[in-house]
Amino acid sequence: MSVKSCEKLEKSMVALTVEVGADVFEAALEKAYRKQRGQINMPGFRRGKAPRKMIERMYGPSIFYEEAVNEALPDAYEAAVKEQDLQVVGYPQVELESVGAEGFTFKATVAVYPEVTLGQYKGLEAPKAPVVVTGEDVDHRLQEMQERNSRMVDMDRAAENGDIANIDFEGFLNGEPFDGGKGENFDLTLGSGSFVPGFEEQVVGMSAGEEKDIDITFPENYHENLAGKAVVFHVKVNAVKVKELPELDDEFAKDVSEFDTLDELKTDVRAKLVSEREEAGQRAFEDTLMGKVAEGITADIPDAMVESQAEQMVRNLENQMRAQGISKEQYMQMMGTDEDGLKAQAMGPALEQVRMELAIDAIIKAENLEVTDEEVEAEYTSMAGRYGMEAEQIKQYMDSGIVREQVLRNKVIALVAENGVAVAPEAPAAEEPEAAEEAVEAPKPEESAE
Repeated sequence: MSVKSCEKLEKSMVALTVEVGADVFEAALEKAYRKQRGQINMPGFRRGKAPRKMIERMYGPSIFYEEAVNEALPDAYEAAVKEQDLQVVGYPQVELESVGAEGFTFKATVAVYPEVTLGQYKGLEAPKAPVVVTGEDVDHRLQEMQERNSRMVDMDRAAENGDIANIDFEGFLNGEPFDGGKGENFDLTLGSGSFVPGFEEQVVGMSAGEEKDIDITFPENYHENLAGKAVVFHVKVNAVKVKELPELDDEFAKDVSEFDTLDELKTDVRAKLVSEREEAGQRAFEDTLMGKVAEGITADIPDAMVESQAEQMVRNLENQMRAQGISKEQYMQMMGTDEDGLKAQAMGPALEQVRMELAIDAIIKAENLEVTDEEVEAEYTSMAGRYGMEAEQIKQYMDSGIVREQVLRNKVIALVAENGVAVAPEAPAAEEPEAAEEAVEAPKPEESAE
């Protein structure tokens, strides 16, 4: 094998012209003959026993050329890539230029990893607001804890707005049941607006054990087969329940935490909110900085890199949908698109992701960043703590190479953030005077009702 030329093209493409000599081609021809001889009939010979020379004399010397080229070309291509020290991306487009007893010549056009010129990655500015946690924030978190520790209590009275009615229902269109119109033991929060307009209002006032028919007309913008249609729902109320919240007192604190008093619990809730918001603010700060770094690189990015990333994003989406019980076909139908449309939608985010990866790799090289075995082990330990598993279990599911790459990536982000400059977020735009005037003069709901 010899490389006749290595031509650099636009978009980080390279055209390799490679010549494979007679010796290599002859060995490939012999392999091709041994592979194909059992498929060739020759008068006077049992199948697979005819000599190669006689087959070539009868069918022509080129009979084994195609198989021989397929045999020899991959190794020749790999050797040429290695000789030219190319970091290829994706698969090559191959064109056979000539073939004969003396060998063959082919041209392989392939994308290569682009040369990247870093822009600014130190001293970049990004907004970062000071962390503020109010008493209202603490109260809201405590209310969430109340909700999680609430209990349902059956009520011996007619259902009211805010109650939870456990119902059986079935819908009929022109006297016939319709798809998706039936449910059993369904907990419906009255007044939530989760059912079609007019349904919940007619359940209000019903008691446990009561049954009745409810007349409903679907909105014009509802599902096509039911839009604007008048239907009847037969509804049975199985139970009327209310959500009973525990009192916010010292006993509540003891029940839901390791603390003895509500004040201690509030102090802990505030500290956790501060920590959460600090982490969220730091992540947002880092994301903004890294976005600027990615935008700042200069690189002739090959289409193959972006297309490959887009395909990966589509596969990830498929996996997410499958985990939710939705097939790709159902998702495309819901979104009104097809496979080409999914890939087209992913191309923009894919380009951003490719630029980000190129930027990170460039910083690793510029800063000579490395990861030690101890750092990899520390990351395994950290992951084990987050997932409630043993480090050895994590190692069974995650290759050390992937963990090493993640640690290296985190080092890049930390370096950029440490050298970044936090600035105050821009103040929201002031309201237009006219709009502000209208807002002041607008009557309150109670006043409108009067």
